[in-house]
Amino acid sequence: MHRTKLLGLLLACALVPAAVAGVVDASPAGFTVENSRDVPVDADTAWRALVGDVDRWWPKDHTWWGTESMLSIEPVAGGCFCERAADGKRSARHMVVAFVEPGKLLRLTGGLGPMQGMGLHGVMEWRLAPAEGGTRITLFYRAGGYAPDDLSKLAPVVDHVQALQLGALADHLRAGRATRGDGD
Repeated sequence: MHRTKLLGLLLACALVPAAVAGVVDASPAGFTVENSRDVPVDADTAWRALVGDVDRWWPKDHTWWGTESMLSIEPVAGGCFCERAADGKRSARHMVVAFVEPGKLLRLTGGLGPMQGMGLHGVMEWRLAPAEGGTRITLFYRAGGYAPDDLSKLAPVVDHVQALQLGALADHLRAGRATRGDGD
């Protein structure tokens, strides 16, 4: 995403009512966002969808190449959360897998989207925990680093986008479209 596109997204989010409940903290040097959703499936099913179906549920408008993109997560330490374009020539490593505990926690490191090009770094955790009638999925992301601009302004934008991503996984699970393989 180009800087002008990011600024446009920031402006658009500024016009949306201030529903930033997922912003845990924000400062000029970085921010933390956290969103949770309960889904009516067990943690193993949620895990399989998280890592095995990422190309089916991750919103294509939040990829580098839209509908041409193919996403994958290799759920092992050092594995890649990667995107490849259908032409086989373009690719991106979104994040690196840092920690895997199937059915409980997937931790990735790196800068997502435009933050990658800004030189920012983050840690993303997908936490799975028992909840009444299923599993609570929590998407946590903390990002920071040097930037000439105030990074706290990115927090509501990232919160909004990550709420969409978490919602897409939850919708995928509620629709019963999760992969039936072991995914790990």
